[in-house]
Amino acid sequence: MEFRDKHQTTSLEDAKRMFLKSHDDVIKLAETFSDEELFTKGVYKWAGGSTLGSYFVSVTASHYDWAMKKLKAHRKNCVGM
Repeated sequence: MEFRDKHQTTSLEDAKRMFLKSHDDVIKLAETFSDEELFTKGVYKWAGGSTLGSYFVSVTASHYDWAMKKLKAHRKNCVGM
């Protein structure tokens, strides 16, 4: 609800710009790590049994998939309004 309230008046253009910047920032950050750092378990103890790469997948591709499903469901609910 906080996110919705914060962006209630954000234009689609601004939302797209913010998304692209955020995505670019995450990709640039991921590129600073070696394949070993990204995909070897135990490199970062705070990641538990996971890898740093799995965190990048979670905040990019997996999150985008979740968001697209939410947008499609919202669009479907708006038909006929």
